[in-house]
Amino acid sequence: MALLKIRQLTARYGQITALEDISLEVHAGEAVALLGANGAGKSSLLNSIMGFVRPVAGAIEFDGQPLVGVSIADRCRRGIGYAPEGRRIFPGMTVKENLEVASRAARAVTAALMEEVFGIFPILRTKEHSLGWQLSGGQQQMLAIGRALMTGPRLFLLDEPSLGLSPILTTEVLDRVRAIIARGTAVLLAEQNVARALAVANRAYVLQTGRIVEAGATGALRENPRIREAFLGG
Repeated sequence: MALLKIRQLTARYGQITALEDISLEVHAGEAVALLGANGAGKSSLLNSIMGFVRPVAGAIEFDGQPLVGVSIADRCRRGIGYAPEGRRIFPGMTVKENLEVASRAARAVTAALMEEVFGIFPILRTKEHSLGWQLSGGQQQMLAIGRALMTGPRLFLLDEPSLGLSPILTTEVLDRVRAIIARGTAVLLAEQNVARALAVANRAYVLQTGRIVEAGATGALRENPRIREAFLGG
């Protein structure tokens, strides 16, 4: 059974259709990429899953249960984590405080979760007493991801983690997706850097103006002439 199942989802902002007839699945233990240009609907889809956007048609199920009418807080408690575009860390709090504030678990569990985050992003351990604003852009992105992981998600929604990062830092951040999967967390990744996303994901869906136009295993999509021409430089 799919961990996340979306069927014929349509979402609008006023009269503007952001998503139309979207169907996809994410299974436990895999990374799935959402590919497409800016404005293709990737963030709108993640926001619909998390509950920030209310779909006008279709269905979203998590672990076999519908998410209609489920609050954002309850979606988080059920096991959906979210690192939105733009990092949004707390700049006046230390790295450790940014991580601790995301956990509602007991102290011992929170400490164990923090150790997992430090295992994925060792640089954060060396910066745990530094304030958020003192971190580099790449370190802030790592902290934003780590903070979302402090909720102990079974499904992790990751929106444009490479935004504003150098190619080297993009590779470093996206390579950590494998470590996140290894801890037992499925990942749904929205990313404009198609080559890097295909390198870390198992499967991908390609969005264009709010619709899925291609889908499949990343190896097959990498060799797809349409994908190569549109995103990989031919």
